[in-house]
Amino acid sequence: MHRSWQRLLFITSTFGITQAHANGWNMPVGVTDISQDIFGLHMAIFWVCVVIGVIVFGVMFYSLLKYRHSKGAKAASFHEHTSVEVLWTAIPILILIGMAVPATATLKNMYDSSEADLDVMITGQQWRWRYEYLGEDVAFTSNMSTPREQIRGEETRDEHYLLDVDEPLVLPINRKVRFLMTSDDVIHSWWVPELAVKQDTIPGFINENWVKINEPGIYRGQCAELCGVNHGFMPVVVHAVEEEEFEVWLAERKEAAEQEAMGIDREWAMEDLMARGESVYQAICSSCHQRDGQGAMPAFPALANNDQLINNLDWHIDRVVNGVSGAAMPAFRSTLNPVEIAAVVTYTRNAWGNETGDVVQPAAVAERIAQ
Repeated sequence: MHRSWQRLLFITSTFGITQAHANGWNMPVGVTDISQDIFGLHMAIFWVCVVIGVIVFGVMFYSLLKYRHSKGAKAASFHEHTSVEVLWTAIPILILIGMAVPATATLKNMYDSSEADLDVMITGQQWRWRYEYLGEDVAFTSNMSTPREQIRGEETRDEHYLLDVDEPLVLPINRKVRFLMTSDDVIHSWWVPELAVKQDTIPGFINENWVKINEPGIYRGQCAELCGVNHGFMPVVVHAVEEEEFEVWLAERKEAAEQEAMGIDREWAMEDLMARGESVYQAICSSCHQRDGQGAMPAFPALANNDQLINNLDWHIDRVVNGVSGAAMPAFRSTLNPVEIAAVVTYTRNAWGNETGDVVQPAAVAERIAQ
């Protein structure tokens, strides 16, 4: 019964609104049942407000014109009218009840994340998202991939300026996916309008939300909570695919994770670590320390020609693994795997003229993390 009522709301309230949404005048209808329920409520209540406004202002302007002083109208003198007072109290109450019933049903459905087919942990980090498919041994970090040249105005901005990432969150359609949301540093907010999901990620606390996507596609959003200097560079991209395609993708990611784990115990050549480290640095570190390692003082010190970094390998590894308390440098022990940490430390110790010649092996980093 609830779904039938919501579908009726959705159909009747969207009349004439499609073009308004296309022009950006309205909220999106979305691609989930919840998003369509929310849109239906939004439009139904909008039209209720329009009707109330037309009636109230119509009566007001009619009275002003019909009974104006210049036409000889004289104001009536009375102090109370019980019937009118009961009427203008009862009508708003009935209107509010009429809006509250479907709204309450939708809210109950929004907060019911039980019986999910897939659990995904979403962790906000300055300034990226970490996704972990719980129970599947698949996890990765999603970073904005918009070229810095576009941000600096040196290149033409593309259609998805500031809304592209290197690793989108891949989800199956027609399955209920529960999100467990937290943060490693400050409060962020994971927001994708087409999915009708907007949830704060709070350090030390786990929020829940869920989604069941009806249509394949790419859906974009961004962090909706001011979280620091690069808040605007924290997009969200969700790639919804058919269930069979998702199973293939998940199997490939599991295999890649297994290969990555096997790489911890092997001896890596400097050339391989440098190539991998450059990729990790540009994706993770360059937003703060800059692409050329020159930093942005005082918050983000330069890594190029940094004497403390060059002369103290243990200090360098510890800073990457455990972060710096009270500073903007986060701990990457749970964000990057030992291979990635070893690679980025090797890279930063030998790039931009540092030339220490040090080669840090993943096994040494794994031992440090285990301590």
